[in-house]
Amino acid sequence: MTQLETIKKELGKPYHDLEFMLHCFKEVLIENNEEELASCIPWFCNTSESDTTKFTQKHFHMYSVCFQMLNLAETNGAVQNRRKVEEENTLSAINGLWADCFKILKKEGIQQSQILQVFSDIEVEPVLTAHPTEAKRPVILKKYRELYLLLVKRENSMYNSYEINENRNEIKRVISSIWNIDEYYIEKPTVETELDNVLHYFKNVFPEIVPLVNRRLFQAWEFSGFETNSLSSENSFPQIKFGTWIGGDRDGHPLVSANVTRNTLLKLRLNAFLILKEELLKLSEDLSFYFEIKELPEQIYARYYDLIGELGKSSKSALNTSRNEAFKLFVLLLIHKLPVKIGKAQSFEILDKQGTYSESQQLIADLLILKNGLISVNKKSLYINSVARTIQIVKTFGFHLATVDVRQNSAYYAKAFQQIMHSSYSANEKDSLKNSDEKLRIINSELKSNRPFLRNWSNMPLESKNVLDSFSVLQQHIALYKANALGSLIVSMTRHVNDLLTIYILGRETGLSFFDKTLVLKLHVVPLFETIEDLEASPAILDSYFSYPEVQNSLDYQRRQKQLPQKTQEVMIGYSDSNKDGGILASTWYLYKAQKEISAIGDKHGICIKFFHGKGGTISRGAGPVHWFLRSLPHGTLSGKLKITEQGETIEKKYANKINAAYNLELMLAGSTLNTLLHKNSRVNNKEVSTILEYMGKKSHEFYAKLLQNKYFLEFYGQATPIDVIEESKIGSRPARRTGKRTFEDLRAIPWVFSWGQARFHITSWYGVGSTLELLKVEYPDRYAKLKELFFESQFVRYAFTNIDTSLASTDEGIMKMYAGLVVDPEVRESIMDLILEELQKTRRYMGELLGKPIKERRRNHYYSTVLRAEALRVLHQNQINYLKEWRRLSSDEPEKKAALLNQLLISVNAIANAMGTTG
Repeated sequence: MTQLETIKKELGKPYHDLEFMLHCFKEVLIENNEEELASCIPWFCNTSESDTTKFTQKHFHMYSVCFQMLNLAETNGAVQNRRKVEEENTLSAINGLWADCFKILKKEGIQQSQILQVFSDIEVEPVLTAHPTEAKRPVILKKYRELYLLLVKRENSMYNSYEINENRNEIKRVISSIWNIDEYYIEKPTVETELDNVLHYFKNVFPEIVPLVNRRLFQAWEFSGFETNSLSSENSFPQIKFGTWIGGDRDGHPLVSANVTRNTLLKLRLNAFLILKEELLKLSEDLSFYFEIKELPEQIYARYYDLIGELGKSSKSALNTSRNEAFKLFVLLLIHKLPVKIGKAQSFEILDKQGTYSESQQLIADLLILKNGLISVNKKSLYINSVARTIQIVKTFGFHLATVDVRQNSAYYAKAFQQIMHSSYSANEKDSLKNSDEKLRIINSELKSNRPFLRNWSNMPLESKNVLDSFSVLQQHIALYKANALGSLIVSMTRHVNDLLTIYILGRETGLSFFDKTLVLKLHVVPLFETIEDLEASPAILDSYFSYPEVQNSLDYQRRQKQLPQKTQEVMIGYSDSNKDGGILASTWYLYKAQKEISAIGDKHGICIKFFHGKGGTISRGAGPVHWFLRSLPHGTLSGKLKITEQGETIEKKYANKINAAYNLELMLAGSTLNTLLHKNSRVNNKEVSTILEYMGKKSHEFYAKLLQNKYFLEFYGQATPIDVIEESKIGSRPARRTGKRTFEDLRAIPWVFSWGQARFHITSWYGVGSTLELLKVEYPDRYAKLKELFFESQFVRYAFTNIDTSLASTDEGIMKMYAGLVVDPEVRESIMDLILEELQKTRRYMGELLGKPIKERRRNHYYSTVLRAEALRVLHQNQINYLKEWRRLSSDEPEKKAALLNQLLISVNAIANAMGTTG
């Protein structure tokens, strides 16, 4: 029995679907005169024969397609399984979804009124970034989405044999297209193409998903025995909003210019209006019932004539239609109020021309008048089913579609500040800027004034010119359209209060500030704490920052602008660099500890802390099931506001198909609601967790750092992983290194994790754990015993160690040894490999003690999926290693041959990424 046959027997339908697609693929290959390739399809062919086959680019491509088919089959299997479980059991049978959360809340004694009250505090904001972890081109992503929908279509039992056969032919057509399109990037994508890729989700996925998620909430509310009238009549659903870094993330990205940011904001704005116009047209059709204008209720009747007056001549085209459908006509007038001319040029009208809306709140106000009018004429169901949906769409997307965060490195801002000071200060004063205390004194002095240093910065050095150009674009946007489209000014690598206060002075140069008793900054400054050292320093930095009246007044101004109940400070914490810096346990603990301490600082200053979780797509960079992640957050740190990055292949994995997208958004919304209420209404004693994890975080950091500081480590890393290939890849517009220096510090966390994953070491998500557990058991056996109990008692401990368990399952000792064979110097190879293998054995042994049962019994689906992937992965790894050897042997005198081999290697990286289901 083959491995696939065994897994079909164990796990059923998803793997029958895989087999079906592979048969279709085999036929496509044969039809394309690729009989030899067809005989090498993984899980069909004899593995020993594949071992002797020298892979060409086509072989790698074929394997990559097969693994993507496996991903699609498993995704569809998960969706179908959730449907089956809900149907056969109840809505509350799926962990993390609304009905399950309501069941937990009822068990905790939390009342319906308390849940309804907290809904107004809930705001979930996934932020789609362009971090280079998506190896597939957008055209291929589109084809795989098409293939997925055809696979779903096969679920329909009503089709006859002819329709089933036609579906099969369509599947073959799409596979043929996939086969003939290159999967990987030959040239780096531009920022504009990355924006176009995420626009697919903003335009085509999320507008349909938001109403679906609300309907799921309504179903669960009713199922849980709660009274539905208040929920439906008040439209009091938790809020989803979306953000993006594309076009605003400048950290080590020289291509994100001021013009790119300007164009990004305008493109998002235009697409917001396209969505709103489409939504309002749907609403007008829903309200196409006969009703005379003169019979409209008083409020809507008055507003109807006000609209005509405001629009003037431009209302004529609406008034010439639907005269006997007063409610529809009202909506058509709202469409004419949108401040955009959507024609061939898709150009914007000037704001306020002919009475157009200046902000989305005005449209919402008119929709509420429409709501009251419908209720007055006994058409409440039309409000609930149609107008409420439109209001929610407007609340979600506004006139901006998604907020754009602007991120830059603190060192870059510091250099820009220094250049401006140098242009204005005397020689003696310039020398003082080198001292951080003296620099702070100068900043404190300058905060007392709103007078800019410069009137014209066109001749300033690069850094200051770039910063001021970008800030000027933000100020211009605020002047034209207000600040709704603008997210936060994120300062990465925040290490001193200077790093945050500097932004106030830089913003002053471009009109981003004004004076009202103190200097007030219009936009929100957000620290990003990334390394272990920075996380430890973060509470003191924020304590100092909040003590400034300029900060307090700025936060109060921003509170009023956003209509928040209290001053709120967003704080971003980085999962990637903290892991690269300290390893998995240290990163997990210091992130946890920082959140507790920062929240306490917020309480001290009367400021609500909103954490922005900078998570990536791998365990090492904070990935994990979002509902379990939310349960693991430190008690008292969740304010109802969840902001979280969605990066690279994670976006496709979560949101490529709409049912899965709705599931993932529901997990975020329900989890945020559940845990906000639990944090408010219960007490948790974390003292034992803190004591044990403080020790483990510190010790695991020491073990991890010792490996990195080994004199042979970097040489081993450079040769035993394909990092040199990954740095040549074209999977994102951003460079792999922040400043181009070839140092460990300058290497970004994504290629660091990506390279270890490609070679199946995964040390970033387990190294140091085994030695730490061993030391804990020897030095504090009572604490070790308690840790075993905490695995079942503490959501945080369970989440942290389950993630380590997941990563260990993907770590392959045999593959690791194959890659270690690439290290030329035997002393380097053996000394580092011995350390890694010893730690791997320790970690597996002690994790086995903690978890009790083997993964095959605890997590059957994960285990069998890993086994199936491993069978085909070994062949890919062996061929990648062969090409790595050959490529590295070639000199720069053979550029054509070297370039051809690099193409082979790039597609091998893509194939292994598809197989692993993750990159960096």
